[in-house]
Amino acid sequence: MSFGVAAAPTVQLIGSCTSGTNASIAPTDHCVAQAGNDGISSVIWSPTANHLVSTNWDGGVRCWEVQESGGQIRAMPKAQVNHENGSPVLDCALSSDGSTVFSVGADKAVRMWNLAQTPPNNIPQQIGAHDQPIKSVAFLPSTNLIVSGGWDNMLKFWDARQQNPVGTLQLPDKCYDLDVRDSLMVVACAGRHIVTYNVQGQPQEHQRKESPLKFQSRCVAAFPDATGYAVGSIEGRVGIQYVAKVTGKESFAFKCHRQDANVFAVNCICFHHQFGTFATVGADGIVNFWDKDNKQRLKGFPAIHRTITCASFSAQGNMFAYSSSYDWSKGSAHYSPGTPNEIWVHSVVEDEIKPKGKKAASYR
Repeated sequence: MSFGVAAAPTVQLIGSCTSGTNASIAPTDHCVAQAGNDGISSVIWSPTANHLVSTNWDGGVRCWEVQESGGQIRAMPKAQVNHENGSPVLDCALSSDGSTVFSVGADKAVRMWNLAQTPPNNIPQQIGAHDQPIKSVAFLPSTNLIVSGGWDNMLKFWDARQQNPVGTLQLPDKCYDLDVRDSLMVVACAGRHIVTYNVQGQPQEHQRKESPLKFQSRCVAAFPDATGYAVGSIEGRVGIQYVAKVTGKESFAFKCHRQDANVFAVNCICFHHQFGTFATVGADGIVNFWDKDNKQRLKGFPAIHRTITCASFSAQGNMFAYSSSYDWSKGSAHYSPGTPNEIWVHSVVEDEIKPKGKKAASYR
């Protein structure tokens, strides 16, 4: 299969990747080859293997096999499929066994790709549709269903063996992001609406509320223990919210991704499965690792020279993938044609992400 070739960049390259001290968050980070020709909308890891999957505004869904040894990382391109007519792909999810990728995007279609097979015309099979572009998708392990959230204000649930949805739920507004952890599903919508659901069996709405943040929600991520979620906004703030009372835990919000008077969007939040700590990435080109339980920042990395659009920890937690490409947070006037779109993989040192114990709050 052929892969996209990055457009001619305006900065110095090493192979297909930019060079220089501000290209990645750490000098030893590995740049993934053939990451695409347009903005990167999602990166996720397989739950069962070191396979990395990305989606891209150029219509591509790409997969790499990643190897890590002694802090050294190599990523080998394995396969690529494309949504019909090169339509932008906005999100993807993997089945519990890591064999199947589900992708959604501007073509209003929910698509399925078995990683062991090449689909006809290299276009993944359509298994569902919305009336408007689809922003987010997730896999429900308890029922083996796929859930998609669209800009048509709908949640739809799909059995890959059927053409029609097995269930639909009305959202209060457009879906901006959703996440699933065990029986908890959380959906962040336009209008600062946040809706939580119990998806153990028949999906049931648990609660709908207004975001604790004052401005538009950008991303949401469920805690690994499914007791709550973190929501990020365009104002450089993160809200930590519990869906039920947890002894000794209270909901709170904190500022991040701010530099002096400048405020940057929090583009993605992802949790470390082992430690329950998490990363935020933003339009300021910065990656931060946080500990919500002890209310402290564990690690702040140097800013890179482009916005960071998305990120994900591997299932084992020893690797952290993040993408650098323009996020359109400043509109088309600030877009530079030829800006490289890159995915980097960072070897995670335990001291960077493991909780350090209680001390005075150090959120920034």
